[in-house]
Amino acid sequence: MIDKILIANRGEIALRVIRACRELGIETVAVYSTADKNALHAQIADQSVCIGGARSSDSYLNTRAILAACEITGAQAIHPGFGFLSESSRFVRLCNKCGIKWIGPDADAMDAMGDKANAKATMIKAGVPVVRGSDGIVENVDEAKTIAADIGYPVLVKASAGGGGRGIRRADSEQELEKALAAAKEEALRFFGNDEVYIEKFIVDPRHVEVQILGDEYGNVIHLGERDCSCQRRNQKVLEESPSPIMTPELRAAMGEAAVKAARACGYKNAGTVEFLVDKDRNFYFMEMNARIQVEHPVTEMETGIDLVKQQILIAGGMKLGIKQEDVRLTGHTIECRVNAEDPKNGFRPCPGKIESIHVPGGFGVRIDTAVYQGYEIPQYYDSMIAKLIVHGEDRAEAITKMRVALGEMLIEGVQTNIDYQLSLLRDEDFINGNIDIGFLNRKDFS
Repeated sequence: MIDKILIANRGEIALRVIRACRELGIETVAVYSTADKNALHAQIADQSVCIGGARSSDSYLNTRAILAACEITGAQAIHPGFGFLSESSRFVRLCNKCGIKWIGPDADAMDAMGDKANAKATMIKAGVPVVRGSDGIVENVDEAKTIAADIGYPVLVKASAGGGGRGIRRADSEQELEKALAAAKEEALRFFGNDEVYIEKFIVDPRHVEVQILGDEYGNVIHLGERDCSCQRRNQKVLEESPSPIMTPELRAAMGEAAVKAARACGYKNAGTVEFLVDKDRNFYFMEMNARIQVEHPVTEMETGIDLVKQQILIAGGMKLGIKQEDVRLTGHTIECRVNAEDPKNGFRPCPGKIESIHVPGGFGVRIDTAVYQGYEIPQYYDSMIAKLIVHGEDRAEAITKMRVALGEMLIEGVQTNIDYQLSLLRDEDFINGNIDIGFLNRKDFS
């Protein structure tokens, strides 16, 4: 069993991991930047080590400093949380060389899923439904035109090494394709250092539905239901819920089976998420796999009663998965809202600054994951998310009402937040009726 874990992250996810470790009787090491010297995770861990300057490249992405912190504290394992180094296969291999356990999938699985063109080929071989498109990298404009003519417009040109909505361009005709190809390659090179792209059919107004999976070192893989992440603004998730409003038992079983196939195809171990697009006829298509814990993991925890972070740690420690597929039960309805320090009235501009006062909601079926407190100075260097508010109700209508009440109780003074934006979303008739897709928030103005 692992006795001491270093958390290579910050904010609420660092606190989340610390809590899980303490419940398991495991000591924790927090790492922090100079900008985070007063951060809560640095204060409550058993040990804390400053690993560099305020910028992520000097601290939370500083692999040498993180590994040195493991050495001086005697930490046997690293939990990466999400973001930063969580999907860096290179860092995983460095940890392996140093004899440090990585709490997550192995480097080979990351590589298999990290390159989207290769991932798609792997899924086709495994029998997982995929969107029609190129078999791999598109080499030139003529090849792109041939493929697009075969599958039909509109199409998407997508960066093979992409993520976060970068390196993606839509083309509705052959005339637009050449410009889309050049623009996607240029952006892909700028953000990922790799200009390789592929082409796939553009699914009109799909939903984004993801399936949580767990796998151990002994070949056991299960799924824990779905999360609907269709409420996105410019490819950034705003609100997540489970069950999906369009879900049926048959569709859940089919998507769950496909997610397990996807995990087995790359020898996946630990927690991960298989993401799908679902069209209006409930046909679903593999989009990508996230080889880490997700921001929205509390949604699944509230729905199933299963602590995903504890499961991550136990699996990494060599424990056999103690949950069988038939043990998984989804109950009620869960919604998570991301509370960000940003100004929706000014283009969602990040709003770092000092929190003068804060009151967080509570009550039956209400959970909040946050690392901010009164007097805390939100740094300008990191993501603007400052809290995740999660509620659980008997059904979707009760969960929506409960979330409205909880958001109405949440008071943060000193910085702008998106709380009113979230309340407007929850009052929207289309949302209430479940009429949402990934373009929904881009068509609405709740600011």
